[in-house]
Amino acid sequence: MSKRRDFAGFHTRTPNEARVVDYLLGGKDNFAADRKAAEQAVALAPELPMMALESRRFLGRVVRFLAGEGIRQFVDIGCGLPTQNNAHEVAQAAAPESRVVYVDYDPVVVTHARAILADDVRTSVVQADMRDPDLILGHPDLVRLIDLKRPVAILLISALQAIPEDEVALDVTTRLRERICPGSWIVISHPVSDSRPDVTEQLATMFQDEEIVKGTRRRDNLRSQAEIEPYFDGLQLADPGIVRTPAWRPDRGEPRVDPETVWSIAGVGRKP
Repeated sequence: MSKRRDFAGFHTRTPNEARVVDYLLGGKDNFAADRKAAEQAVALAPELPMMALESRRFLGRVVRFLAGEGIRQFVDIGCGLPTQNNAHEVAQAAAPESRVVYVDYDPVVVTHARAILADDVRTSVVQADMRDPDLILGHPDLVRLIDLKRPVAILLISALQAIPEDEVALDVTTRLRERICPGSWIVISHPVSDSRPDVTEQLATMFQDEEIVKGTRRRDNLRSQAEIEPYFDGLQLADPGIVRTPAWRPDRGEPRVDPETVWSIAGVGRKP
C-alpha cells in the first residue's frame, strides 16, 4: 500500500489540523468546524493554546540557533498556516541571504503561504506529503532554492504526530537523514503521552474520529518520548538534548513556562 496520501481538498465542514492550530493561536484563517474541534480539544486540555504558542517560540529559537551555526538553508515540513515569526522571517532577520522552503500537503496552507511570499525570491512553497521525503527533496521548487550538497536544516516542528503509523514516521526521518549532507540538521518537536496519558488518549481518539489525523490504522494514544527518540538515530544532539519544548534553550526575554506543563518534547540533531 502506498504511504502517500492524496492532496487534501478544501473542505470547510471538516476540521483541519493547520486551521485548528490557527484558531488556538488566535488566528482568523479557520472555519466553524475547526473552531468546534479546537474548543472540544481545549475542554480536554486547557493548556493547548499555550502549547501552540510554545511551539512557535521554539521555532524562533531553533532557527536563530541554526543561523548562528552557519545554516542558510531551511526546509520547514508540515509548516502549517503562516503566522507571526515564521521560519523565513526569523532566518532572514539573522542572515538576509537565507533561503527557506515551506512544505505542506494542505491546499489552504499552500495558497495562503504562496500569496504572502509571492515577492520573496528566497522562499518557496511546495505542496507535498511529508510521507514522501524523496518527492519533497526532488521537487523543482525546492531544488531551485536548496542545494542538498550544502548543509541544510530540516524542520519537523509539531508535524510527525500527523502520521499515526510508527514505521512510516521513522521511515520519514531516516530517509531525510540519508538524503542530507554532513553538517546538516534535523529539528523535531512532538507531543507525547508520558505526562498525561489519560488526556492524550482522549485527544488522539478525538482527532482520529474527526479525521484531523488520518492513517492506515488508528493509534490508542500519542507516542511516548521513548518512541520518538529513535527519530534522532545517527544524529549528534545539540545541548540540552531531547527535552520538554520550553526547556530547549529558552530566551531570557521569553515568559517563563514550567516545562512540565507542556507535554511536548524537542530535539535538534546534526548529521556528522
